[in-house]
Amino acid sequence: MERTSSAVWNGSLKEGKGTISTQSEVLHDAPYSFLTRFENAKGTNPEELIGAAHAGCFTMALAAQLGTIQQVPEKLATKATVTLENLTGSWTISKIHLDVTAKIPGLSKEAFDAAAASAKANCPVSRLLKAEISLSTTLES
Repeated sequence: MERTSSAVWNGSLKEGKGTISTQSEVLHDAPYSFLTRFENAKGTNPEELIGAAHAGCFTMALAAQLGTIQQVPEKLATKATVTLENLTGSWTISKIHLDVTAKIPGLSKEAFDAAAASAKANCPVSRLLKAEISLSTTLES
């Protein structure tokens, strides 16, 4: 399975603007800019999208993990907090904190914590964040 997303950028870093789109068109020319990334202007940014992807992936993985112990949650809600900071001159996503709240009648805290730990370690986005990154480039004239 493959999914595609794209970004277009016009202009300099601080004055320029871009758009982000996804194959599903859930995002279609969604605006992003220096101000949406480093300040609080209206629009999105890569860190917000990574947080949303991680929260969604982890929550589905947790539902799957709970299924292995015959538990069906009434509700799982996850908030991902992504920390972007300048470390020795390079902007770095240094932390992602997942905060999950669940409603699962009859499940012990210990069993829930074990399922959540497994989901955190094994969801594809968690594993991606540890992956080797490769690059292909094309320069058009």
